[in-house]
Amino acid sequence: MTVAALSVACLLLCDAALADAKVSVPLVPQSLQSGRFKVTINGKPAAFVNAAANYYELGFDLQGKAKIAITAPDADYWAKGVEVQPWRQNIRPVRQGATITFTLDHAAKLSISRPGDHLGGAEMLFIFANAPEVNPPSPNAPGIRYYGPGIHKENIDAHSGDRIYLAPGAFVFGSLNLWDVEDVEVSGRGTIIYEGPQNPTDDEGWRQRRNWHVIGMNRARKVSVNGITCIVRSRTWMIQMKESHGILLENLKVIGGSPGNANQDGMDFVGSGDAVVRDVFIRAADDVFAMLGNWDGYTPDVISIPGLPVSNILVEKSVLSTSISNVLRLAWPHKVFDSNHFTMRDSDVIHMGIGGCGIPFALFELWSEPGGIGTHSDVLFDDVRLESWYALAQVVQGDKTKLHNVTFRNIWSPELPGMVGSAFTGAVDGVTFDHVKIADHVATNARDLQIFTGAGTAAPTVSDSSGLPHAAFAPPASVVHAGLRGVFDASSSAATAPGAKIVAYDWFFGDGTIGHGRVVRHAMPDDQGTLLDGSGRFRVMLRVTDDKGKTDWTTHPVIVTNTLRESLGKAADKAQVLPGLKYAYYKGAWPTLPDFSAIAPVASGIAETLSASAHPHSTNYGFVFEGLVNIPADGGYSFTLHSRDGGRLVIDGTTVAQSPKVWPLVCGLVGNSVQAATGTVGLAAGLHKIRVEITQTAAEDAFDLLWEGSNVQLQRVPDSVLVHQPDAVN
Repeated sequence: MTVAALSVACLLLCDAALADAKVSVPLVPQSLQSGRFKVTINGKPAAFVNAAANYYELGFDLQGKAKIAITAPDADYWAKGVEVQPWRQNIRPVRQGATITFTLDHAAKLSISRPGDHLGGAEMLFIFANAPEVNPPSPNAPGIRYYGPGIHKENIDAHSGDRIYLAPGAFVFGSLNLWDVEDVEVSGRGTIIYEGPQNPTDDEGWRQRRNWHVIGMNRARKVSVNGITCIVRSRTWMIQMKESHGILLENLKVIGGSPGNANQDGMDFVGSGDAVVRDVFIRAADDVFAMLGNWDGYTPDVISIPGLPVSNILVEKSVLSTSISNVLRLAWPHKVFDSNHFTMRDSDVIHMGIGGCGIPFALFELWSEPGGIGTHSDVLFDDVRLESWYALAQVVQGDKTKLHNVTFRNIWSPELPGMVGSAFTGAVDGVTFDHVKIADHVATNARDLQIFTGAGTAAPTVSDSSGLPHAAFAPPASVVHAGLRGVFDASSSAATAPGAKIVAYDWFFGDGTIGHGRVVRHAMPDDQGTLLDGSGRFRVMLRVTDDKGKTDWTTHPVIVTNTLRESLGKAADKAQVLPGLKYAYYKGAWPTLPDFSAIAPVASGIAETLSASAHPHSTNYGFVFEGLVNIPADGGYSFTLHSRDGGRLVIDGTTVAQSPKVWPLVCGLVGNSVQAATGTVGLAAGLHKIRVEITQTAAEDAFDLLWEGSNVQLQRVPDSVLVHQPDAVN
């Protein structure tokens, strides 16, 4: 069969699959529909719901395939790219003007945005494709409190033994109150929308009151909530569980956005436990999960009242996102309680808060200093994928709080290290980092993970003893051009468990296609990159599986480039060069980059390493580094610049990466968050001009420059490739 005939056959099969698909999209009342976006599923109109803040939501049941088309209001809306997360879904839409299209063939919880637009105030689309319901009740089924399609303006007050069903297309404006109840089941595909009376500029969301959260529990037992969507439009903790046990929260979709971008936790376990949170999606505007013994306010007379233990919480198979703060926060200054056995596994953290409040935000934060009292133990993060993240752990506690046995196992960041390091202070022991992987490198020491420990704190163990296989691959060795097949070789992957062997190699090429096999050939379709941002940077991921069912992932960017910037030539290559870069040091408060050419430097010299340590400084300063970078081989290179304020990387006179708008620290902290700016460029082997500009007003130094590319693993740009020509040569 010819290639043309194969293409026609594929199209016919795809069309038949779409025709046979069963897609159940609930009707959305006109008053809730978004007029900003238009969407079709398999050619039929569907409606986004105006959710919270600038968020839009669409949920449906799917059996088969669904071709989804989203049309934005402006022709250039997607011009700078499209980000579909989680990345392991390997979705790269087709873009035609204002419309993007992609196909789903399985249940998924997706976040869609423009690249880098995920903090407070971002415009984001959430698509939830559910597996079909099994035997949903009819409206007149006995023993069922049935909420049918349409708008219901009421609070749902559950009673012991209730079976509550929210049908597809049911929109309940109010709260789900589970107070002093036992044996309650809530299910369906309906939506609860909470619009409370909380002050948008004050922290009142913690209050334990009826009708104060989208789901509120107080002394509840044996409660399950399955399948529904929760939307929160006010500044309040979204799902609060006080002194409640035996809780199952499954396939929930929780979306919150508040004008203040704060105090909107996803789920709070207040003196609660014995809970399973499975297959949920959470978009919060504060901690995704928080564990506290009690909470009655911030004032001194109540904050230190002893609380009940929090124990036995499992979070798994979930997709987690927040615009600010932590994924898990445990404790708070002056709080008195114990906790044990929190586990998060097989989950995707697609957005974490940047910056800090008191201490930096992290995957896991325990902040109890000053005045906290309690013993906390057995915290486990296992098989967690970190996409946009800030730090792994921040533990700051006094002498009356203790932390035992914290394990980070099989943690993978596909692209970048954290913006800041991890800190452990106080009485901490039994901390283990086992098979923690940044891009394609497994950490083997504390330095790899930027771990700091205080005096008297037991040093963590960093190792790779998990028995997981090791995924590794070599990308195409030559320059990659669109349409030309290159070799992707995973022969360096290996099983590590005794007697095990790798039985599957699955490739996710970042262009929406997949492949299988130890060695495969693949051609990138264009030079737009995975994000359709024109970078040419494709996020290629490999998953290997051994015969014991254990898996490991790795990634490497493959950069499609149509041109290579020539080096300075043989004459420059042979000219005398010396180690280090020239630097100029400036004093001034510049949250964004000034025109340094119009400012006289305070000092200048040669920097042996590319860092702010080049000259003594405190706050309100700037640096300009200039010289040459020695590129080892022809190919595409990716550079990432870390900075708190202004930052720019220029290579051969062209800006490659520039820092985004500053994002202030909160809770009275001075300075701005660390952010990353990534850019790509095709470079010929040899010397190229490099210029790096940074400014910083306050907070700890955070400037760094990373690179990866042709046979270069993700790492800091090494001092050995940075040189300068003496002035006499210039």
